[in-house]
Amino acid sequence: MTETTVALAPIQPETATGAAKELLDQVQKSLGLVPNMTKVMANSPALLRGYLALAGAVGSGSLPAAVRERLAIATAQLNGCEYCLSAHTYIGGNLAKVDAAELDAARSGESGDPHVEALLKLSNTIAANAGDVDAEAVDEARAAGVTDEEIGELVANLALNILTNYFNVLAAVENDWPVVEL
Repeated sequence: MTETTVALAPIQPETATGAAKELLDQVQKSLGLVPNMTKVMANSPALLRGYLALAGAVGSGSLPAAVRERLAIATAQLNGCEYCLSAHTYIGGNLAKVDAAELDAARSGESGDPHVEALLKLSNTIAANAGDVDAEAVDEARAAGVTDEEIGELVANLALNILTNYFNVLAAVENDWPVVEL
C-alpha cells in the first residue's frame, strides 16, 4: 500500500451555498457543531446527504448508542481511521457514558459484556471477510443472545463506519476531536 494523502478542502458553513449549506445547517442544528468530517463531505452533497440518512437510520434502531459507539471504535481501529477512533472514543465516553476500559477494549473487539463482545467480534469478522462469514461465526453470536434484527443493524452500522473510515483516511480530514492514536 502506498502512502498517498488526498486532502480535500472543507466547505465552511458560513461560505457554503446551495445543498451544501442546507446540509451543513442541518448538521449544526442537530449536533450544535459542524465537525470537520461533515465540512469535507459537503464537497459532495450526495455523500453528506447519504451519510446523514444512514446515520439517522441506525441511530433509531435497536442497538443502543453505547453499543454503536463501541462498534464504531472497533471498525475505526480495524481500518486505521484515527479521526473516527478519536470521535467515537469522545462520543462514547462523554455522550453514551461508556467507561474508558470498555472503550479501550472495543479497539480489539472485546467487552466485559458477552453480548456486546459477540456483536464486536461478529462485526470485525464480517469486515475482515467482506461479508463472507461462515455459519459458525453467526451461531456463536446467536449463542450470546444476538438477534437477527441486531445482525442486520450491525451490518448497517458497519457500512456507516466503513464509509466514514474510508472517507476520512482518503480525504485526510483534519482531526477536530481529542486525539486517540491508533
